[in-house]
Amino acid sequence: MARKVSFSALESRSARLRLKIRRRPYSGPSLARGIALMYRRNKTNGTWVLKVSDGHGAYWTKGFALSDDFEDSDGKAVLTFYEAQDAAKKRARGEDGSPGNAPITVDGALKDYKRDLEARNANPYNAESPRVHLTSVLLAKPVQLLNVNELKKWRDGLLTKVAPATVNRVCRCLFAALELARHHDERIQNRRAWEVGLAGLPDAQEARNVIISDEKVREFVAMAYGHDHQLGLLIDVLAITGARPSQAVRLRVRDFHDHPVRPKLMMPKSAKGGGRNRSQKKHERYSVPVTPTLAIKLKDVVSGRADDAPLLAQSDGSAWGSNPGLRYHRQVNNIVTAIGLDASVVTVYALRHSSIVRMLVRNVPIRLVASLHNTSVAMIEKHYSRYITEHSLDDITRAGLLSEPATAGDNIVALAR
Repeated sequence: MARKVSFSALESRSARLRLKIRRRPYSGPSLARGIALMYRRNKTNGTWVLKVSDGHGAYWTKGFALSDDFEDSDGKAVLTFYEAQDAAKKRARGEDGSPGNAPITVDGALKDYKRDLEARNANPYNAESPRVHLTSVLLAKPVQLLNVNELKKWRDGLLTKVAPATVNRVCRCLFAALELARHHDERIQNRRAWEVGLAGLPDAQEARNVIISDEKVREFVAMAYGHDHQLGLLIDVLAITGARPSQAVRLRVRDFHDHPVRPKLMMPKSAKGGGRNRSQKKHERYSVPVTPTLAIKLKDVVSGRADDAPLLAQSDGSAWGSNPGLRYHRQVNNIVTAIGLDASVVTVYALRHSSIVRMLVRNVPIRLVASLHNTSVAMIEKHYSRYITEHSLDDITRAGLLSEPATAGDNIVALAR
């Protein structure tokens, strides 16, 4: 049984009735760190008031029950001093079955955001990524008490740990969680706190599109097979198709179309960007060609399996899940290091970026490149155009250069006007 706290000015009915009637609550005992019980003296039954600190210099209060000044306790609406202590601690910690009574904290906002993402078949990782970087103080703080300075200080502090582009991604996720909380609670009126405090950092919009050579891609794939055959098969599919890992792990056996010359996969769309049609998009497929060599390996995998079974699975037969990176992260780091690359820079997404650039420099039309990689022409032009000139196309661009005037002695034939 939890220990009860004594407080002579409030614990008895007679002591409370000697207090002056007033609107401002009387201070009561501290029940736990950051949790205190207060009492408001009324003409009739008084009110038990909960006071909770956010751990950052501010607090919120909430009246939650009547005191037994003129009628006996019923254990719910009317409580004794000692019953109020238990009820106050449960309410402060969200254990009373009605968390909506207390202002939602940042921690609660992230939990609600995660449930919302799961309900919409979106990736719940977006609600988890900010949590890794948030302090316990910020997690415990009510959303309606957040201010510009503390959020901006937190955002800027991330620059010592991660790249500016990563800071912006984390801030966007937290922004979405806070916005969802604001839409669900009309008491939250401080939207400017995260509009300004979590504003995107300048010069951080360019994606870290790491490109590796075809030789290194082949080494990547071969080393993955050497670590684990099933991981190797996943890496092979990513290298050949340029798909996102979250797409590849959703492939089913029926999505593999075997053909002696033109084998292909019906790749699930990623449905990036959300919206009302997100769930529908995730069921749509688009055709992606694969090499005959990869097709032979996939043919062995699908043999004797049900059409709706996952095409790619882990070595124990289990699915990779909606966030496969959590399962292969360590192995991929070891593989990248083994082939002489920096694991802090090169990830499996380098296979996707390299696939896009490979097609661009080989003159595959941008519209087709975008379609095969489930993205848009605008995104291709924004993030990959510079790689085209860096990786060759020299012969193509030189054909359009201004010709220099001929010098004496050149064998020149004048063309008719």
